Amino acid sequence: MKTSRRTFVGGASAAVFSGKVAFAQKKYEDGVTDTEIRIGNTNPYSGPASAYAAIGKTIDTYFRSVNESGGINGRKVKFISMDDGYVPSKTVEVVRQMVESDKIFALFQPLGTPCNNAIQKYMNTRKVPQLFVATGASKWGDPANFPWTMGYQPDYHTEAVIYARHCLANVKDAKIGVLSQNDDYGRDYVGGLKEGLGKDVGRIVKSVTFEATDPTVDSQIIQLKDSGANVFMNFSGPKAAAQGIRKAADLDWKPVHYLNNISASVAAVMKPAGYDNSQGIITAAYLMDATDKQWNDNAEMKAWSAWMDKWMPGANKADANHIYAYGVSFLMTETLKRCGNELTRANLMKQAAGFKSFRVPLLLPGITVNTSPSDFYPIQAVQLQRFKGETWDLFGEVMHAESS
Repeated sequence: MKTSRRTFVGGASAAVFSGKVAFAQKKYEDGVTDTEIRIGNTNPYSGPASAYAAIGKTIDTYFRSVNESGGINGRKVKFISMDDGYVPSKTVEVVRQMVESDKIFALFQPLGTPCNNAIQKYMNTRKVPQLFVATGASKWGDPANFPWTMGYQPDYHTEAVIYARHCLANVKDAKIGVLSQNDDYGRDYVGGLKEGLGKDVGRIVKSVTFEATDPTVDSQIIQLKDSGANVFMNFSGPKAAAQGIRKAADLDWKPVHYLNNISASVAAVMKPAGYDNSQGIITAAYLMDATDKQWNDNAEMKAWSAWMDKWMPGANKADANHIYAYGVSFLMTETLKRCGNELTRANLMKQAAGFKSFRVPLLLPGITVNTSPSDFYPIQAVQLQRFKGETWDLFGEVMHAESS
């Protein structure tokens, strides 16, 4: 596989960087100079998970906008993003190159549970931050054993617990069919589902898996329909999720449908699957959705939309990956800013573990970032939403949950 490499020197208005930073005596490690901070990243710009390429591209652009505003405490960000194709062995290869040859300061937002799993021990042995990873696996919040790895989004296990409990409370005589990717990502969701069902775990009548490289999930959807399931737990990435929605409609199978949050993009999943086929699907949300008109006059949404118009003209604002990447880039920028002149990897992790009720743009109201030396789960709250028309409709209250 050819490796693509994106290097940018550079996100937000001057207001983002307002406030005073206590500047200690300069203290640097690999990847930092008086003028530069070198940050690495892996993303599937090719392969079965390439719908997530929008995340890497938006982060690239965000740091360019940071640099144009003067950088972070006077230093420009050099962002090195490499294509791993969502292949763990390729992730290992490109990460070793970035750590050992490019001498990155930290790895930020590497995407994918199997890919991050393949490098976690290496990163922790080398004591290089694997920070705000782009996966909600619950294992990224284990500072006792992996002090150099931290998650970002709500973890998959807790998300699935919430779906299970909502299902039990709202679906009469639930018979559950489960579609999940055959890797740690899929198993995390299935484990959470079983925990949430508790003594009712027997309501799972059929559970089928697929490989990330499978061309379709049509045969799996047929099996789930034939099982008599009236509930569909769809724990799939964008490509398979859209296929599953379409195939269920083709079969005239109309279960109560729960879709994992990572595939809730209107542009990348719901529209390709067909709006008519997507009606009533339920998912968990922690970010505002640009297609939801209730946010049209929201100051954060307006600022993001203006930023997109300036920096990514022509990009599809209905793709939730742009909002996700903008928010996590804001958090990374703030974390680096808080390091002041003590740009050591240990201090970076210390600052990342020190957020209290911190507002990241475009999180849903009532949801903030909270971390501590013993809590590496930055976001631990979600709100359910249902697909209606051509957008998501939030319902219920924001649910806060300690990760299991």
